[in-house]
Amino acid sequence: MKRFIPRAIAALSTVAFAFALVGCGSKNESPKEHSISLPTAQVRVQTVEIKTRTMTEEVVGTVRAKLRATLEARLSGRIETMPVVLGDQVQKGQLIARLDASEIAARLEQAEASLEQAERDWKRVSALFEQQSVTRAEYDSALSRQRVAKGAVAEARTMQGYVEIVAPFDGVVTKKGAEVGDLALPGKPLVVIEDLSALQLEADVPDSIASHIKRDARLSVRVDAISAELEGVVSEIAPATDPVSRTFRVKLEVPQKTGLRPGQFARLAVPIGESRCVRVPSSAVVQRGQLELVFSVNHHRAQLLLVKTGRRVGDEIEILAGLDSGKTIVISGADQLTDDQPVEAK
Repeated sequence: MKRFIPRAIAALSTVAFAFALVGCGSKNESPKEHSISLPTAQVRVQTVEIKTRTMTEEVVGTVRAKLRATLEARLSGRIETMPVVLGDQVQKGQLIARLDASEIAARLEQAEASLEQAERDWKRVSALFEQQSVTRAEYDSALSRQRVAKGAVAEARTMQGYVEIVAPFDGVVTKKGAEVGDLALPGKPLVVIEDLSALQLEADVPDSIASHIKRDARLSVRVDAISAELEGVVSEIAPATDPVSRTFRVKLEVPQKTGLRPGQFARLAVPIGESRCVRVPSSAVVQRGQLELVFSVNHHRAQLLLVKTGRRVGDEIEILAGLDSGKTIVISGADQLTDDQPVEAK
């Protein structure tokens, strides 16, 4: 037992000495000497500045045609002809539907016959009145019957004009609610015609931001269906707020754009103020896993900084934390850099 203790102590001393040698060797390698072995990267740099951004609140809306008409029959009758289908281009005055006019024709014929009889009676009574063979009352009665008959004819002819429903302006048939053989009734939509050459955005804006919208103001409009951002001009603002939804209707004229159609979903950006924040080019932010990085330049070396980003504004991105104004950062080639790597600005 006495022999074993000295041997164990000697073995432990040897192991400790070996670890000491390893420790001494690692202390001789500094991070600076390691970074010297990295190649010098050619990068583009930019000084960070605080920039002003307009704060906006998004309001949803719908694209609609400025000129839109829902055509209905002004009298009851079976649809005899309907020569249009969905998507048809129609011209002003073009026939959209014709109703069965047999009843109206019979009423007109009856009214015209009554008028002929009333005019004959009036001529006869008028001649007798001049000869003082009839009283003034008989003359006035005959004249009144003539006028009533004329009114009946005019009414029947007007109703005959309602038999044909025509387009009120040039446009496109965007909705169809009846077919040949259906019974047309006043108040029952037959077709909807819209002029697609002039579109507008209709949005219900919350009352809380009403003061930020003015007539003729230019606001940003984004339509998801065409992945495009447009500029709309405020053309109409409702003078009163809806007491139920606490919103007011706003209409904006929007420019023509390929693929833009009535009924599409859109977003209106309403400016509500300004904010000052740090913004950098999107190319300066490097994504590595769940981390967002920016490389600053200090004494010709890249220094890695962890940042927190906000929303994108065009080709730039907001930096909410981790970067102060005045620093010089890498805006091109950052994704190829390593912390403490030598860099040279182009």
